[in-house]
Amino acid sequence: MIDVILGLQWGDEGKGKIVDYFARDYDVVARFQGGPNAGHTLYVGDKKVVLHQIPSGVFQKDKVNLIGNGVVLDAVTLKKECDIVAGFGVDLKKNLFIAERTHLILPTHRALDKAAELSKGNQKIGSTLKGIAPAYMDKTGRNGLRVGDLLDKNFTTSYIRLRLKHQKLLDNFSFSEDISVWEEEFFEAVDFLKQLNIVNGEYFINDKIREGKRILAEGAQGSMLDIDFGTFPFVTSSNTISAGVCSGLGVAPQLIRDVIGVTKAYCTRVGSGPFPTELENETGEELRKIGNEFGATTGRPRRCGWIDLVALQFACMINGVTKIVMTKADVLDAFKELEVCTSYKIDGKESKQIPFRLDRSKVEAVYKSFKGWNTTTSTAKSFKELPETMKNYVDFINQYLGVKICYISNGPGRDQLISI
Repeated sequence: MIDVILGLQWGDEGKGKIVDYFARDYDVVARFQGGPNAGHTLYVGDKKVVLHQIPSGVFQKDKVNLIGNGVVLDAVTLKKECDIVAGFGVDLKKNLFIAERTHLILPTHRALDKAAELSKGNQKIGSTLKGIAPAYMDKTGRNGLRVGDLLDKNFTTSYIRLRLKHQKLLDNFSFSEDISVWEEEFFEAVDFLKQLNIVNGEYFINDKIREGKRILAEGAQGSMLDIDFGTFPFVTSSNTISAGVCSGLGVAPQLIRDVIGVTKAYCTRVGSGPFPTELENETGEELRKIGNEFGATTGRPRRCGWIDLVALQFACMINGVTKIVMTKADVLDAFKELEVCTSYKIDGKESKQIPFRLDRSKVEAVYKSFKGWNTTTSTAKSFKELPETMKNYVDFINQYLGVKICYISNGPGRDQLISI
């Protein structure tokens, strides 16, 4: 069977630590979508490590880690990560596998991403400029190159053909930046990539299931960035929800058991797009400062706000969430009063549903106020040690969502995770 861990907000929910924590109980950890715009932060001992492509179970002893076909892979980023991970004594030849159907991000994909974003002016999506959207566009346009193609003797010819196509598009953008250095890095990384374990991903993962191995599927970004169900067009280019596990790994829906959704105790968003509970004031700045809310991949300051239960309930519904992990609860320790968004007022009418285009509606968040606990919770080891005001906050969210918060993360450390 397969259990899934994914984000329920706009990404940055702290999934890396959660996957790392749960991975001890699984045999295989598999990334099923996204690209190097993901930033999963882990702490190995007292050292901080940010993974962008490699599954977050890589530091767990004797775990198999699979990069699934739903991912778009940046060979340069992967090589850098492998060098870092190997520095901790991890044998990647033994525990890292890459599906041959995984699409590659080419240097010209990065150039196209940058050129397209620059052309949008004030209508920027907020792309990380990693080449992810153009790579997914080539995938759906049936033009992309995949990891398995690296083993073909005609790979260079295929690369040149696609590069020429991309160059015509770049000429339309009047993009003239020299990317020769990017290409040198790319082909050096490709040589490295060919030395890793390239496998038929769908047979690989299904064989593990038949052997009785426990599989943990790891998502990137968050549900509100899903290409179909997120705040379109301010979304990522892949299916970030649990349905993406099936197409991103090649497994049947009935094999999925638990869907573990991760949410912060408040809310953040990086980049452009609608954000109903955003706090553009001192409170929002305090959340950012205490929570150290800066992108793990880009370093960009995250927009901060109160928890949005309308969006969270929507995410639980479309994912079939069975358990919730609430992260960064300790960040709220400093606040005497908390707000929880329980509905939207859209064009004067109250609603508990996400509209078709959140960016086209005049949305006002309707809040319920809670007394803050205003005390340190980061040292707590059990739920009973937490203040009653915090328990009230959690209980209300449980009742609203109809899904239970089963774990509370009260700090960045591996041991700072309370089971309820």
